[in-house]
Amino acid sequence: MKRRQIIAFLGTAFASLLLAVCSPLIVPSAVTAQSNVNLLVSAAASLKDALEEIKPLYQQSKPNVNINYNFGASGALQQQIEQGAPADIFISAGKKQVDALEQKGLLVPGTRSVLAKNRLVLVIPRNKTGITSLFNLQKPEIKRIAIGEPRSVPAGQYAQQVLQKLKIWPQVTGKLVYANNVRQVLAAVESGNADAGLVYATDAKISDKVKVVVAADEKYHSPIIYPLAVLKSSKNANAAKEFTQFLTSPPAKAVLKKYGFILS
Repeated sequence: MKRRQIIAFLGTAFASLLLAVCSPLIVPSAVTAQSNVNLLVSAAASLKDALEEIKPLYQQSKPNVNINYNFGASGALQQQIEQGAPADIFISAGKKQVDALEQKGLLVPGTRSVLAKNRLVLVIPRNKTGITSLFNLQKPEIKRIAIGEPRSVPAGQYAQQVLQKLKIWPQVTGKLVYANNVRQVLAAVESGNADAGLVYATDAKISDKVKVVVAADEKYHSPIIYPLAVLKSSKNANAAKEFTQFLTSPPAKAVLKKYGFILS
């Protein structure tokens, strides 16, 4: 009888020991599943308001994913990425910048897509009159015209294309004030530091200090598209892919539409 009791005791002790040893192996996996993931999205400045609003929507279902943004001119962001700056996702306001990264093998294959489209518009301060077309920019009373720096800002590249196609580039070149991103162009017109500016329709939509004179004819410039892709340098590629997929979901699309982006 005593022998049976001893065997039973040893069996129970062994089972308890086994549970104690195995439990630590099980718990960390649960902790790992709940650990925070940080994603850095380098995105065109014109996307700022929309992406900021999309962020909490995503985190409702993915509370462990921290989304951080680096907004700026697409060309400047492209250069940062090429020089090794950390980023998980790149969203450009032009095809050229993403093409350059793809050619250098810096994108995760199969992750490139087009997020949205936009329009280029001529804006003036809300209280200003006398400008009804792009051709009016040649008027002597128009002293300063703000556009993005064409070498690094897609909105500036599109603006240059339009002004050249309309054959008024030589007449307005001396009036041009170059900005580091499209939001700076908008700010210049809002403050009255520029008599007019060329920005995206989405930028004009968020401001009550400017008014739209006219939208540039799309045949005068390259298509205004927003390509996105996951970067090979990402340490959280799977999480980055999931976020890019969410950007095409109905909740995210609703936000983009709200801000005036064109969705295909």
